[in-house]
Amino acid sequence: MIRILIAEDQKMVLGALSALLRLEPDFDVVGSAGNGRDALALCTELAPDIVLTDIEMPHMTGLELAARLRESKSPSRVIVVTTFGRSGYLRRALEAGVRGYLLKDAPADALAEAIRSVHGGGRAIAPELALESWSGGSDPLTERERQVLRLAGEGRSSADIARQVHLSEGTVRNYLSEAISKLGAGNRVEAYRMARDAGWL
Repeated sequence: MIRILIAEDQKMVLGALSALLRLEPDFDVVGSAGNGRDALALCTELAPDIVLTDIEMPHMTGLELAARLRESKSPSRVIVVTTFGRSGYLRRALEAGVRGYLLKDAPADALAEAIRSVHGGGRAIAPELALESWSGGSDPLTERERQVLRLAGEGRSSADIARQVHLSEGTVRNYLSEAISKLGAGNRVEAYRMARDAGWL
């Protein structure tokens, strides 16, 4: 049996995925989580073979979850199932150690096939994204610039961001300034929008 953990913050999607996967005779859905932090804790507790995760989730994104699992040398293999079909997301997912990347509008049999392929040591990337991912521009942002820009895009002030990421306010402003400059944006809001549209956040 292939033991699967699902990390998805939308309850209806989570329920649909669970029901769908339980129809497969060789799948065992051993747990589910509504955010990345809980998913990480469950991975430690349950050691699933496969972790199905969305990208955007509270407390920890799916990409951050994948990176943490890779850093801890977890045997769990991660497959992203998301609505984000931009090449920037796929590149970052692969850098985080993700083994599969599918879009939520993929057919059910494609998901089952991807799980079996990744469990067997292979990769499963949505074919329409695989080609596109190497034709777009590369991500110019550092991880810290991405972090502060994401928070700025949520409407947080430099002081708020500084408190959350444990940096000085001046350092946060410097990171934002660098990100704005690299993206050729006019301000932090425009920089956030440009980076998000490119899939770099």
